[in-house]
Amino acid sequence: MTDKSIQENDYYDPGENRANRVRDLFDRIARRYDLINDVQSGGLHRWWKRTVIKEAGDLQNKTALDICCGTGDLSFALAARGAKTTGLDFSSEMLSQARDKILGKQPEADTVLPEFQQGDASELPYKNDTFDVVTMAYGLRNLKDWKLGLAEMHRVTRPGGRMLILDFGKPPNPWWRSMYFNYLKLIVPVMGWSLVGDAEAYRYILTSLQHFPAQRGIEAAMIRLNCRHVRTRLFLGGVMSLNVGVK
Repeated sequence: MTDKSIQENDYYDPGENRANRVRDLFDRIARRYDLINDVQSGGLHRWWKRTVIKEAGDLQNKTALDICCGTGDLSFALAARGAKTTGLDFSSEMLSQARDKILGKQPEADTVLPEFQQGDASELPYKNDTFDVVTMAYGLRNLKDWKLGLAEMHRVTRPGGRMLILDFGKPPNPWWRSMYFNYLKLIVPVMGWSLVGDAEAYRYILTSLQHFPAQRGIEAAMIRLNCRHVRTRLFLGGVMSLNVGVK
């Protein structure tokens, strides 16, 4: 299977309604989002997110923004490392799940829990050069204009600050890519149906990935934004990827 054989999906709209359909999707799956992440990745998403935090460097007394924060995994991890952290997402249901986690937290005396805010990743409500670290996990692929989202991410990062983007990748090996895409096409929707009651919500992953340039496209765009020390890390042969750059 190649990128040309794109699987269309009820939640994927390439036009003006893209944001609304994606919001509908995440509002729909919010309560089971963490569970199905564990199931479909075999728990590996936790390791990938820990790698993001390691790549963020020293976070003590720094400011961090976690765009498309979802239920807040990265936001909480950034805050636990000492960063004053804001998590931003446009899905009210995902933010509700993130805020519910705060109720179960017992922070140490020197730890400040993240703040969560509803907002648009394509039009961030922050001034230029605001944050030392800006992260985005599984979000850029879902934006109507991913290049605009990346530009906004770059805009609010301070000079010398780090930008880190974790997302589904496109394995460079054709055989492995075919195996992986078939897993997303055939197996992941079954998980979505059994755990969320909505196969289309998880069939969307493959459709959105096929419409997205993935790790190498992000890498090239970061270079065009004049980011320094641009690197791309591949996990499981490119099944997942982490793009890193310094403004």
